[in-house]
Amino acid sequence: MSLRHAVLGLLSESPASGYDLMKLFNATLTNVWPATQSQVYGELNKLTTAGLVEVAAQGPRGRKEYAITEDGLTELRHWLTDIKPGGSTRDDSLLRVFFLGIVTPLEAQTYLLQQAQRAARLHSVYEQIDQTANWDEEMISVHGRIALEYGLRMTAALEDWALWAADEVTHAKARKASELARSRHKGKLREEDADEEG
Repeated sequence: MSLRHAVLGLLSESPASGYDLMKLFNATLTNVWPATQSQVYGELNKLTTAGLVEVAAQGPRGRKEYAITEDGLTELRHWLTDIKPGGSTRDDSLLRVFFLGIVTPLEAQTYLLQQAQRAARLHSVYEQIDQTANWDEEMISVHGRIALEYGLRMTAALEDWALWAADEVTHAKARKASELARSRHKGKLREEDADEEG
C-alpha cells in the first residue's frame, strides 16, 4: 500500500484537513501503514498537484480542507481492483529461524519464546483497540474492523506457532542438527588455529 492511496482512501469517506487526516491515520491506519505529519502534508501537496485531490475549503490560519476529485476516485478504484498487492516477502524474524541451529537449543528456545511474547503483546493491543474503538457504520470503521480481525487472528496464530517451535527446537532431531552445525564451525576454528600455530 502506498501513502498516496491511504490518503485517497481516507478522503474518499469525507473531506479533511491535514490535521484531521493525521488524527484518522493515528486512529485507524497506524498499525498497518504509519505516517508522519510531514509525510501526510507532503503527499497532500503531491496529490493536489496531480489533480487527485483539491482544496475544498479554507479556514483561519491557512487551514485547508481537502476533498478527493473524480480523478482521485478513479485512481483509488484502479489501485483497489487492478494493482496486485505487493506484500512483504522479507521477514527478518522468520529468516533467523532457519539458522537457529548455530546457537544452543536453549538460546533458540529463548528466541522463539520472545517471538511468542511479542505476538501476545501485539494481540493484547489489538484486543484493546477492538474493545475501545467506536465501531460505527462509516466505511473506515466497518472495514477497519475487518482489518483488525486479520491482526487478531495473525497474532494469535503467530503466538501459537512460536510456542510450538520453542518446544520443537528442544527435541532430539533439532538438537542433533544444532550440534552438527556447531561442531562443523568448531572444527573449522580448530583448523584455523592449527594453521596459525604451524
